[in-house]
Amino acid sequence: MRKRLMPAEVFPPGEFIRDELKERGWSQGDLARIIGRPLQVVNQIIKGKKRITPETAVELAAAFGTSPDAWLNLETAYQLSQVGPPDPQIAKRARMVG
Repeated sequence: MRKRLMPAEVFPPGEFIRDELKERGWSQGDLARIIGRPLQVVNQIIKGKKRITPETAVELAAAFGTSPDAWLNLETAYQLSQVGPPDPQIAKRARMVG
């Protein structure tokens, strides 16, 4: 069984967005207007209350000049960091079946 390697520290993607906004001198409202989303959605993403969807990843990539994959990878890494290890019985049961 392969062990899942996790970075020492994982941040919600919203923290990266917050940093990017600061670097560019943009407000959350500016980003909301740029990507055509309500301010509340942008705020929820930044606070880590709303996940980055593939559609949002495409929009963020266009706004920041990055790739959609970068945003989805940040989201996935964060979500995986929030999940505990799997039940060891799952692997045991799989070995018994296979």
